[in-house]
Amino acid sequence: MKPLFAFMKKEIMETARTGKLVILVLLFALFGVMNPAIAKLTPWMMEMLSDSLAESGLSVANVQVDAMTSWGQFFKNIPIALIAFVLIFSDSFTKEYRSGTLLLALTKGLPRDKVVLAKTVLLFSLWTLGYGLCFSITYGYTAYFWDNGIAQHLFSAAVMWWLFGVWVISFLVLFSSLLQNNTSVILCTGGMVLLAYVLRVIPKSKTYSPALLMNVNSLLSGVEGTKVYGGAVLVAAVSAVIFVALSVLNMNKRQV
Repeated sequence: MKPLFAFMKKEIMETARTGKLVILVLLFALFGVMNPAIAKLTPWMMEMLSDSLAESGLSVANVQVDAMTSWGQFFKNIPIALIAFVLIFSDSFTKEYRSGTLLLALTKGLPRDKVVLAKTVLLFSLWTLGYGLCFSITYGYTAYFWDNGIAQHLFSAAVMWWLFGVWVISFLVLFSSLLQNNTSVILCTGGMVLLAYVLRVIPKSKTYSPALLMNVNSLLSGVEGTKVYGGAVLVAAVSAVIFVALSVLNMNKRQV
């Protein structure tokens, strides 16, 4: 375990030194503030646009906003935050290949599986940190302006989307162990997410596609319960573990 913790410490210091940690915190904090802010300002913005819309023959009724509006913004914006996360950390492995620092670490006796596990734990932890920060800020401001109680299964919905992020990051780890540059890693990760989204359209595979975890509006409104997501949760969790295991196998066979 000592080599694992030593390498993790090095990764944490590298993340802080390169400014990625600061960017991550600022990004998720910004989205956390934006969600209730946009909801709060929506009636004012619609009022400002009412005159120009009236000239086009459109009338604007009074817009009512509540906690559901704020959480709707949260689940609309968090995919953008996840994309930014993937872009920021897509070079987590590939920069080691280019610089030769990974080869140096391996020659000093660091096991290859510890490299994959350390980077995976760090990526999952950073995603959890950023996501938790964004959720907490949104929750606090939404509770200040409205009543969070009207959002049904709120924490379950949040966990669903967090798990989807973990699933996507496991793809990031898998393709990073296979490919040489971060552009290829990004494209392959995005391609697998797109495939999961396409599978969600097929009725027989809809309930098992991890992409279902992105669609939490019916859960928030109380139209559906958490049981509907059981298959998708199981597939996402098991496949994430499998992808990380495959990443370890790929790293053990890879010529660095």
